Amino acid sequence: MVALKINGRDVDVEDGSMPLLWAIRDIAGLTGTKYGCGIQQCGACTVHMDGAAVRSCGVTVEAAEGREITTIEGLSDDGSHPLQQAWCEQNVPQCGYCQAGQIMSAASLLRDNRAPTDADIEGAMNGNICRCGTYKRIRAAIRRAVELGGEG
Repeated sequence: MVALKINGRDVDVEDGSMPLLWAIRDIAGLTGTKYGCGIQQCGACTVHMDGAAVRSCGVTVEAAEGREITTIEGLSDDGSHPLQQAWCEQNVPQCGYCQAGQIMSAASLLRDNRAPTDADIEGAMNGNICRCGTYKRIRAAIRRAVELGGEG
């Protein structure tokens, strides 16, 4: 049995080799984190592990044991996180599928860098794929979250 802490809640998982993504979705019942590619290339499954953005499809439950896992549901209880507010203000989502991973990557960036340049934003968000192509609005929302006092 592997003990995880997801959004401050204890979650026990029998199979330590299971990808963290499936423990989050299927065992913890937190479906905001999405399955995209399964090979750590698209970013839809991005969560925080001890504050750092990681692709949960490529992290085993065993590797996550003893670490603090935060999903999009753990960012705020009511959608009041500055990034979530900025995402709404900037009308970022179209289909919305990738947005949880996008927000989690942006939150990790803002946790470490309260005044990111465009190059910083590009670097942090590189590899988070948006099939709808809302990249300009994503960048604008990150800049707006900074104005709102955003941090990861």
